[in-house]
Amino acid sequence: METADVRRRVKETIDSARRQAADRRTRNSQAALEYDRFLTSIVVPLCHQVAGALRAEGFPFLVNTPAGAVRLASERWPQDFIEIRLDTSGARPQVVARVERTIGRDLIAEDRPIKPSALVEHLSDQDVLDVVAEALSAFVEK
Repeated sequence: METADVRRRVKETIDSARRQAADRRTRNSQAALEYDRFLTSIVVPLCHQVAGALRAEGFPFLVNTPAGAVRLASERWPQDFIEIRLDTSGARPQVVARVERTIGRDLIAEDRPIKPSALVEHLSDQDVLDVVAEALSAFVEK
């Protein structure tokens, strides 16, 4: 194979990778802005409502807001929680619920997309509630 052909192909690959990285950074930046609005206007108030409903049923849960996320954690077992955050590690940014709980000495952790392949602006409070309610079943059965 000709050296010029190899160099041209390598240069094309480098240029393509740089364009894709720039596009990904732009997408992630835009998603982060939309996610911040979504977090403060929908997710945090909804988690406070869920925590209040759980407390009324005898399951004390707290709402914490670490940077860029909201965490609904059990007061009895603080290592058991549902955390909603923006995941920008994949090809497209998506909002995920990280569910962590302990069973004996085992830690079970799972990331669940709120709505797979949906952009932040297409998510609703019902989408968040569906995932949170599904995840809560494991915590309230203890």
